[in-house]
Amino acid sequence: MKKFLAIISILFLVLTLSSATAFAGKPVDGDKDGYTSNKDCNDSDAAINPGATEVCDDVDNNCDGVIDEGCEPVTCVDNDSDGYGFPADASCTFAQEDCDDTLSEVNPGVAEVCDNGIDDNCDGQTDEGCSTCTTTASSEVNCSDNNDDDCDGATDCADSECSGDPACTDPHNALLYEEYPANCMSCHNAQFNEMAGALHYTWVGEAPDMTNQPGTQQGKLTNALNSYCINILGDWPVCGTCHVGRGLRPDDSQADNSNIDCLMCHSTTDYPLVRTRLADGSMGAPVGTDQATLESYVRTIGKPARKNCLKCHANAGGGDGVKRGDLSMADITNTDPDFDVHMNNAGANVSCFECHTFVNHKVTGKGSDLRATDYASEVACTTCHTGMDSGTGHTDAGLNRTDADRHVNRVSCQACHIDLYGKWPTEVHRDWEFHHDGAPADGVSGPGHPYSELASDLKPVLKFWNRTSHNGLLGETAVLDPATGTYPTSRPNGDINDGKLYPFKYKTAYQPKTIADDVIISVDTFDFLKVSGDLDTAVASGLVNMGYPSNEPWELITTETYGLLNHGAPQAATIDCAQCHNSFSVDSDSELDLLGYKLKGPKADVCNQCHSDKKLPRDQGRMHGHLQKGSGIGCGFCHSFERPERGLCSPCDPNCVSEFVDTVLYDHSDVCN
Repeated sequence: MKKFLAIISILFLVLTLSSATAFAGKPVDGDKDGYTSNKDCNDSDAAINPGATEVCDDVDNNCDGVIDEGCEPVTCVDNDSDGYGFPADASCTFAQEDCDDTLSEVNPGVAEVCDNGIDDNCDGQTDEGCSTCTTTASSEVNCSDNNDDDCDGATDCADSECSGDPACTDPHNALLYEEYPANCMSCHNAQFNEMAGALHYTWVGEAPDMTNQPGTQQGKLTNALNSYCINILGDWPVCGTCHVGRGLRPDDSQADNSNIDCLMCHSTTDYPLVRTRLADGSMGAPVGTDQATLESYVRTIGKPARKNCLKCHANAGGGDGVKRGDLSMADITNTDPDFDVHMNNAGANVSCFECHTFVNHKVTGKGSDLRATDYASEVACTTCHTGMDSGTGHTDAGLNRTDADRHVNRVSCQACHIDLYGKWPTEVHRDWEFHHDGAPADGVSGPGHPYSELASDLKPVLKFWNRTSHNGLLGETAVLDPATGTYPTSRPNGDINDGKLYPFKYKTAYQPKTIADDVIISVDTFDFLKVSGDLDTAVASGLVNMGYPSNEPWELITTETYGLLNHGAPQAATIDCAQCHNSFSVDSDSELDLLGYKLKGPKADVCNQCHSDKKLPRDQGRMHGHLQKGSGIGCGFCHSFERPERGLCSPCDPNCVSEFVDTVLYDHSDVCN
């Protein structure tokens, strides 16, 4: 009997362990080093994994069970006994390395001695800061060494002998890539300080135009939430490849001004197009780039060109044209005025900074779905198109568009002049259940981009926008819009009485949300894109990143987002009023009706305010001929809004309503209160 019970106990134990194994959670790569916790001996330190190189630091870096294998005892050398030696790291007590360990009077702690031809303080310069000259040369030998070689009182480019030297005609011509960015900082330290506080570098800032949490610092670096890659949390290696830094997050304690990569904006070469993340995590020129090309990157400097901006802005969301819908890499070489009349190399050839002006490295202008404000000023079309907002500008320009002049107070330039977007295919839906090739995101086919549905030549969605937005933030409660059945991640605020009409790109996404508290989950995109390709493990890791347990219950929902369209305007001659007004109907809701322009009641009732059994005109032009009668019939007679700036007769104004026969079928309280 005892033997029988023992066997039963063993079987029960085996079954218990088997069940535990079957229902255990999938391994998670906590430190994002490419090795999950079942293989990584320290899943909280990305420097420790089976693929790492063993370092002599009393740690098992490569997870082989042996600490510091192959290491020799560290030897600290200070041959001249001046307190500086080799190596200058944690294994020794030397604060800095000695550039000459045979001379005790040469080390990083001494002052530079003038005119002895020696780099006394080990800063890489000889006799810097010296005001006297005790050596004699027949000429200024070197025009870029900061020395007065011929003792004539003029150093380098201040000496007439250097007037034709390339280092003096353009100081950049003497720069070396291996000395970047210190060589830039030596002349442009003030500009580096400006850039350190600019949104292109910080990726977070004040958000006065956001109606949700307006007093909270908002931005891509921390809490921005969208229907594309959702949030940056857990994936600086991929998301940060378009940052204007040299590899570190801007909020990293080790990131000083030397982390700013000014070549991304100011190198006129192909550097911004080829820059990549290197094995050590830094951003720079690809390994193997020849020396001449490297030198060209720091020597060919100018104002930002379109390629500098579009390398990141056109590729937002994971590919060319994916996110914005009105920008693509094709804008760099475009010569078609109907593709983009401004960014047309054969025509206007406008550069980005001509519209998006910079003030102390802070840029003007932003879209509706961007949270932080960099420089509090808007890009205005009238900066170049002077007077077009005057109320007579289109007519004065001989464009025969009096109707356009009538619209300028309530309709943005973009609403009329951007009739199509997605001239380069743009994403209209994203589904995290699948990879880009349609394969299930279950880890079987490996990592990859989520499924992306692209479309071209789309008609913009028109919405009234008052220049403020409600854009989702990480950790906020997601709220279902019953009218659309979606969860908004970016919505422009405004209505027919508040704001102007603007064109927007509209897209949706199928992405995860917690069930218990309705919070959209920041999928760990590093795991999804680069490691497992498994939505389950990427969500589990994302939950942990957000402070949830990895097994927090979740579901997939449809989100929606609007993005303002500002680019891709064709030639003005191609714009036709019919793009909005051809759907006019008095019998059914048109696009304009849905925006708030609908008649306030049945057509007979509206017309019978002034007419008896009057047949309503069938086109918009004849309808609005009433505006010319008497002092002009105001919008409020027929609609539920007014346009006081037009100076028309309001049904609320007793001084003019007597001009018209109003049988008072409506009390007009909708416009008079």
